[in-house]
Amino acid sequence: MNRRDSLKAIGFGTLSAGLLLEACKTDNKKTGEEAAATPAAPEAGRQPFEVERDKKLNADKFFTTAEMATITVLVDIIIPKDGKSGSATDAKVPDFIEFIVKDMPQHQTPLRGGLRWLDLQCLNRFGKTFTDSTHAQQIEVIDLIAYPGKATPDMAQGVAFFNRMRDLTASGFFTSEMGVKDIGYAGNAPGKWTGVPTDILKHYGMENV
Repeated sequence: MNRRDSLKAIGFGTLSAGLLLEACKTDNKKTGEEAAATPAAPEAGRQPFEVERDKKLNADKFFTTAEMATITVLVDIIIPKDGKSGSATDAKVPDFIEFIVKDMPQHQTPLRGGLRWLDLQCLNRFGKTFTDSTHAQQIEVIDLIAYPGKATPDMAQGVAFFNRMRDLTASGFFTSEMGVKDIGYAGNAPGKWTGVPTDILKHYGMENV
């Protein structure tokens, strides 16, 4: 499976308040007392109730240890480490998915059901759960559901589950710092004039001017 086929990014996360405040510093200095009296700034661009809500979501747990182990294997199959970037797990995609299912509960039942479906498939075929199966056995099952156009009708539940998992994995990876660097996104930057492109000059016969 080509990791580049998994690109489906969504906006997620914000700059840290510390980073933003550091960038906005002026030459004005506060005394120790003034600094102590200044209340801590909220996270950039977020309301206090949003910050508290996220803290609560992060404190709660939805997936079991066994389910998280399966998710970890799955996301690294979807986006493995390569010569350019680390794997989905290196980008903390399992943590992203754990957060998303609490933030968007409509994902909970399909993902939990899909994880159980995956284990049942492996138990029926190999007598072992997905995480206890060999890598070759894991890929054998994933190949049955990773390509919707080739999947047989009896694999419909698995296809729906894997489509959702693939979308979440790509979303988590390509909105992480590692993923942003992987696609070469530079963000807003001032334009740089490097002269008329060579092909334009050649078109007008001015390449030697």
